[in-house]
Amino acid sequence: MNDLELIFTMLGEASTTRIARDKDAQGFIENKEAAKKGGIVAGVARKELEQQSVRKVSTPDNFLSESEKKKKLEDKRKK
Repeated sequence: MNDLELIFTMLGEASTTRIARDKDAQGFIENKEAAKKGGIVAGVARKELEQQSVRKVSTPDNFLSESEKKKKLEDKRKK
């Protein structure tokens, strides 16, 4: 994960937390709505940066190939 991916992830999480607290979200449904709104905030910011910089924020570097996923799962099962 590159720096910008981390920053936008953190923005989504912080936005969600603030929205949930400000609306005094109680229970799954209200928190789910806050999470959607927090994600929208981060998504809009990401899209704006991509439009202004003409480069994508997300990179393929943070994805594991299928064989790497299987290996990690097998390693976890052995522990």
